[in-house]
Amino acid sequence: MGDDGWKTQPKLMSADVKAAVVKRLIELKQEQAEPFSVVLHGGEPLMMGKARLDALLGELRQSLTPETGLHIQTNGLLLSNEMLDVLAQHRVGVSISLDGPISVHDKFRVDHQDGGSHGKVIDAVVRITAHPDAKALFSGVLAVVDPESDPVAVYTALKATGAPSIDFLYRDGNRTNLPYKKASVDSVEYGAWMSKILDLYLADEAPPVIRILDDMIRLLLGGRGIKEGIGITDYGIVVIDTDGSIQKNDTLKSTYSTADRFKSPWSVLRDRLSDVMENNEFKSYHVSQRPSSATCKSCPLLDICGGGMPAHRWSAEAEFDNPTVFCADQKLLIGRMQEWIGDHKRAIA
Repeated sequence: MGDDGWKTQPKLMSADVKAAVVKRLIELKQEQAEPFSVVLHGGEPLMMGKARLDALLGELRQSLTPETGLHIQTNGLLLSNEMLDVLAQHRVGVSISLDGPISVHDKFRVDHQDGGSHGKVIDAVVRITAHPDAKALFSGVLAVVDPESDPVAVYTALKATGAPSIDFLYRDGNRTNLPYKKASVDSVEYGAWMSKILDLYLADEAPPVIRILDDMIRLLLGGRGIKEGIGITDYGIVVIDTDGSIQKNDTLKSTYSTADRFKSPWSVLRDRLSDVMENNEFKSYHVSQRPSSATCKSCPLLDICGGGMPAHRWSAEAEFDNPTVFCADQKLLIGRMQEWIGDHKRAIA
């Protein structure tokens, strides 16, 4: 959405930065009672190559507790059998970006020559599902919603991969810059699309896990959500860039330039992560995950919706003090869930 901060970043972390990352995570493990997870993403994290990735993951796994989650989000294009062996050795969970069948996936995910990547991604999925450690390795696929696509075709294609779970993400956008193919803040293109996925999911006798739907249904039934952007659970997220600088959640890049940056620069080369998190600016950023809008605070569905991702609440006029741009979509989807729950209760009464 126009952010060009990546242009000033090195393409790869230097040896000094990687050593500092490991050092700071060891410190955090010693200073923080709550567990945390480390996610390698990008860009494309596999661009660091097998040897560099092996060395980094080896240091992280050796230095952190066995319970610390190590994960990687990849487009799958460099996910060779050799790379899978490295990831399996260090007990890393792998999520692969795949939006659906070729007509959906290749609509946006193209290379520098405008060639589609669907075939190569499917090859990667086949390799990981055939790996001896597939059950531990493969976390699932991540699909960005295209409201113009056919939900039946997308659900069928993603289920056919054998992925243990599917994560659906709404496309980035906000109240000033509307998401792709969303006509207005009051329109429900995304909610209608996800409602069709919900119907397919709940009617399927052997469905994959769809985390966003599971979380919302669990919350409706009085349980606890575990996914960022759903419910009112807080998450302490920081991003370490390739130069070692420490930033806020990088989804904020989609709102305005430098929205993801702290006013006081932080870097793993000189700062402890606990010092960052004890700073008032970080505390304000952490609190901002909870919606501030009066509309959200008075909404009976707040415990389910959670106000959505902060980046989706942005507007040029009121900044983050708005309901999510997907408010109408979420109300529609939650309403469909309530219908399903009501029907089920009547069926067993």
